[in-house]
Amino acid sequence: MAEGQNKGNQNQNQNQGKGQQQDLNQLLKVRREKLAELQEAGQDPFVITKYDVTCHTAEAKEAFEAKWPKPAEGEEAPEIPEEERMEVSIAGRLMSKRVMGKASFGNVQDLKGNIQLYVTRDDLGEDEYKAFKRMDIGDIVGVKGYVFRTKTGEISVHAKQVTLLTKSLQILPEKFHGLTNTDIRYRQRYVDLIMNPEVKDTFIKRSKIISSIRRFLDDQGFMEVETPMLVSNPGGAAARPFETHFNALDEDLKLRISLELYLKRLIVGGMERVYEIGRVFRNEGVDTRHNPEFTLMELYQAYTDYHGMMDLTEAMYRHVAEEVLGTTKITYQGVEMDLGKPFERITMVDAVKKYSGVDWNTVADTEAAKALAKEHHIEFEDFHKKGDILNLFFETYVEEHLIQPTFIMDHPIEISPLTKKKPEDPDYVERFEFFMNGWEMANAYSELNDPIDQRERFAAQDALADAGDDEAQHTDEDFLNALEVGMPPTGGIGYGIDRLVMIMTDSPAIRDVLLFPTLKSLDK
Repeated sequence: MAEGQNKGNQNQNQNQGKGQQQDLNQLLKVRREKLAELQEAGQDPFVITKYDVTCHTAEAKEAFEAKWPKPAEGEEAPEIPEEERMEVSIAGRLMSKRVMGKASFGNVQDLKGNIQLYVTRDDLGEDEYKAFKRMDIGDIVGVKGYVFRTKTGEISVHAKQVTLLTKSLQILPEKFHGLTNTDIRYRQRYVDLIMNPEVKDTFIKRSKIISSIRRFLDDQGFMEVETPMLVSNPGGAAARPFETHFNALDEDLKLRISLELYLKRLIVGGMERVYEIGRVFRNEGVDTRHNPEFTLMELYQAYTDYHGMMDLTEAMYRHVAEEVLGTTKITYQGVEMDLGKPFERITMVDAVKKYSGVDWNTVADTEAAKALAKEHHIEFEDFHKKGDILNLFFETYVEEHLIQPTFIMDHPIEISPLTKKKPEDPDYVERFEFFMNGWEMANAYSELNDPIDQRERFAAQDALADAGDDEAQHTDEDFLNALEVGMPPTGGIGYGIDRLVMIMTDSPAIRDVLLFPTLKSLDK
């Protein structure tokens, strides 16, 4: 009996699904028929090339509110003399429509918000009012009229003319439930932006963050530049590259994994302060904080060191938060971080001692480090050395505690092939990573400018590659030649822009701050 009921339920669900699909197909068919009728009547919306817009909806509301404030409770809005009416011309997507005989209401959404429409047959005329009633949710319209306040207190546009600018041939998701399926949201970001105002706000804020960074750096005397994305020898980071083939030269090339080596060439050329904000590509996995293509900013400043990069980072983060968010206190997923206080600065060795109890200054050599790793159940590779294992201890015991802005300084040389050694301790280098919310947000060096030392470190990286490390870097002869020409003492840093946007917009995943994140093809 139960089995029969289950089959019955399955058949009922299948029939409902078929019915819904048939209903959808019919609705789509009706929209195309409406378009055909318009075209036959010489009213094809797709031949319209422009529409004069005087303001956005939010600007219309703000201007009206400033001139005609909302009356006190119990009072009616005053009648505005015709000669003082605020005439507007707006355009946007029709998000709702309620027809009531000779008068109708609608709602138009544009970049900055939405506003109610009041549309009557007397104002538009018989034919235009019929045309309005046949418009669909999702159509893009232009509206000319004047702003007023309804009896319920809502600022609206009394339409004198409504023009269909684009016929929507698809059905938007039902407004009450919205678009919630994350996979569809990422694949059809254009619908996501229409249906979820907070998504649009996130990407508007992303744009403002990047603009704020540019203004800050421009005011500091930095010059924005562009460097190649297709390279024969990707360097500047430990990562596996994407590979491609250049037909014209019959040569294999790779997509860049970093911006570093070309920007340093510009420092050699005397440009002194340069930065680039651009996409880099790393052939790695996808998770809430990683996407194979992401936005990186790197900057290089001659005649300073990693302490200078710390000062710049602290000032820049504070500036961006104040300019974009209006506060230096950020709340991310319920956790508050304060950019207004001085950022903590601590060495990697001291941080590991603080959170694991292991004093790395007492670890004699690689064998002792591996023994400690086994004792603490930390996995490592055969080719790892003492410094590599210190970094594994750091990742295991320290990172999760670095919630407030923190600079982790003085990394082991084994994991820093492009960084200057500390003069007083050549096992470590002048490097820091900047952390917030337990995430690495930036990576900075006192840049290595000794070409002989750099060649030796490239050789060590080549050996790692030969031993099977597919993220190791390779010797770059042209970069070595640039260093031999002479690079001044330089501070350099790389910032992950996407993670910064995540924190400043309280977005839980990197895909939420990428307009078009990398997704597996639906036909795979």
